[in-house]
Amino acid sequence: MQPLQKAMIVVTWHDGVMEFISVQYNPTQLAFNKGVQVADIPIPGLDTPLIQFVRGQNETLSIDLFFDSTESGMGAGARSVTEESDQIYQLVKIEPDSHAPPICEFIWNDKFPGSDISAEMGNQKRNSFKCIVESVRHQYTLFSPEGVPLRATLSLSLREYKTLDEQLAQLNLNSPDRTQVQVLQSGDTLSGVAGKHYRRPGEWRLIADANDIDDPRRLTPGTFITLPPIA
Repeated sequence: MQPLQKAMIVVTWHDGVMEFISVQYNPTQLAFNKGVQVADIPIPGLDTPLIQFVRGQNETLSIDLFFDSTESGMGAGARSVTEESDQIYQLVKIEPDSHAPPICEFIWNDKFPGSDISAEMGNQKRNSFKCIVESVRHQYTLFSPEGVPLRATLSLSLREYKTLDEQLAQLNLNSPDRTQVQVLQSGDTLSGVAGKHYRRPGEWRLIADANDIDDPRRLTPGTFITLPPIA
């Protein structure tokens, strides 16, 4: 029987030290929310306004985590569940040196949601969720006779965190409105290059004209070609 794989939160503190916090019980559900911001472009006489993409929005992940310390006893001298729950609660606190909460990463297994998106999306596949802990709601539901909390449910809201360099590397944005240079590979065709760069295979003639290519069927691998901008 395959051993249970525990979810965990990896914390990177300001000094570079990494802390691995395993959850006591794996969550029973993960709730992701991802959206994009669009703007209306009103044009008189049209039935509906045109839609213009503005930017993406931070993805959020909501998780409920359960903690229980009753295995150590429920009477006098019972162990407080806060020994586990406070490890999570502290992640919404501000570090004195960085003046901000720590950067975290929620990981579970290789089949994390987002690991099977299409290759057309560039390098945006993921096997974890890098984030900051935006909010923690902790509810204690069982106490010892002395009032020591023994059970707790923590509801976490995690907000996606990506640096500028990470985003540029993941998106691998193609910019057909700017001149670019590409090296021809064996088997390349101008229509194939145009289809990949412009998403319009029929723009191969634009590339041919820009590079003085008389016969597009005779391309030399290793040749640098210019990909001119298009409107």
